[in-house]
Amino acid sequence: MKAALHAVPILAAIYLIADLLVIHGPVHRRLHPRPENLAALVGDIEITRSQVQRALTEQLWLEGKSITTLASAELAIARKAALDGIIDHELLRIQVAADSPAIIVSESEIDERLRRLVGRFETKGALESAMKTQGIPTEANLRARIAANIQQEKWLTRRISPTIQVTEQETQNWFEENQAAVSQPIRIKARHIFIPTLDHPPEEAKQKLDKALSALMEKRQDFATLAKEWSEDPATKDLGGELGWMTADRLPADFAAPVFSLSTNQPALIRTKLGWHLVEVTARKAAEARTFEQAKPEILAALQALKARQATLDIKKSLRQSSASRIKLFE
Repeated sequence: MKAALHAVPILAAIYLIADLLVIHGPVHRRLHPRPENLAALVGDIEITRSQVQRALTEQLWLEGKSITTLASAELAIARKAALDGIIDHELLRIQVAADSPAIIVSESEIDERLRRLVGRFETKGALESAMKTQGIPTEANLRARIAANIQQEKWLTRRISPTIQVTEQETQNWFEENQAAVSQPIRIKARHIFIPTLDHPPEEAKQKLDKALSALMEKRQDFATLAKEWSEDPATKDLGGELGWMTADRLPADFAAPVFSLSTNQPALIRTKLGWHLVEVTARKAAEARTFEQAKPEILAALQALKARQATLDIKKSLRQSSASRIKLFE
């Protein structure tokens, strides 16, 4: 009886140690309460609900949707996909850091990616809010994350490059089965003068382009001169604002719809999520069929992209399986 009584505190101590260090039971949870904003853990890396919400909003935006337009079941599926995407990203980041510390990312690569990222926000406040949501306190931290993303892309490219080659026969077969899909759609040739609303109040940007439009219509200045003077699109301002030939499916919806509705040689102001554009359509081509040789480069690129996507999914699936014990979900 005495031996049994002495065993009680020993067993209790063993359970307490196991609770705290191994099974993370009720005692551990009481001493180390989970933050309410925590959605998941990948090892010691915390993924917050705010991060998931941001990723969800961004993905829906890219698809032309919003949280308010989805039914509850659809929203739950989209939210899980957003969380899975962040988990996959963290697992990949850990793997890349372990395997390829020698992958070099240049400052110019980071600058270019940062410029494209900044252009997606209407104001600096919107960008800073997004950074805060993602737990990014400074621009230096943001640049470090961008560098890590580029490093991941390079690592993935090295891993999947041998598996995404497309043969001539594959290309020919796809063309024969999908000729309608590769017909040349309606195209327009256009030029623009662009002022982003990230660095300028929207009304100020519009007023500047109103003045440019007046100067153009009154023939006081030509389009190329105005583009060089006013445009803040570094890729086109020194080229007379020329955007080249475009198809609607390759453009953001809020830009494509109004631009393709313009008449030839009738400049007009257009507002998009990125800012204000003074746009002129200078030529238009009707839809037409294409030969295999004409469509071949595009088909090759599309089939390679499909193979690359599948190879990337396979790598992420493998990482999930090998790291399952390190992932804890709270949503």
